[in-house]
Amino acid sequence: MSRALASALALTVLLALAMAVATLMPVAPGPGLPGSDKAHHLLGFAVLALPVAVVRPRAMLWLAPVLAAYGGAIELVQPAVGRGRELADWVADLAGIGLGTLVGLVTRRVGWRRSGQT
Repeated sequence: MSRALASALALTVLLALAMAVATLMPVAPGPGLPGSDKAHHLLGFAVLALPVAVVRPRAMLWLAPVLAAYGGAIELVQPAVGRGRELADWVADLAGIGLGTLVGLVTRRVGWRRSGQT
């Protein structure tokens, strides 16, 4: 495994752990984060997919299903910690994985063009 891929995977794991803490803690009373819950899911999972998609796009063939299962697992566990389970949240997670992968592929392609590679 290359150092770049190992770093990208480590970043993804750290972000996933932070996401687990944020999504599996009981909701505190008061105002939440600005923006819609579905947008948070979309952006959160896009950020999880992005590092590996940039560094090693082919690794997304196995990472995307792992991230999809992770998002589903979070939704299944949330009722046990006093939060709601929503299929729409998981669909937003899946869309985020697709978005992060697409942005990663475009970023990689643009980076190659700028560096003179094809």
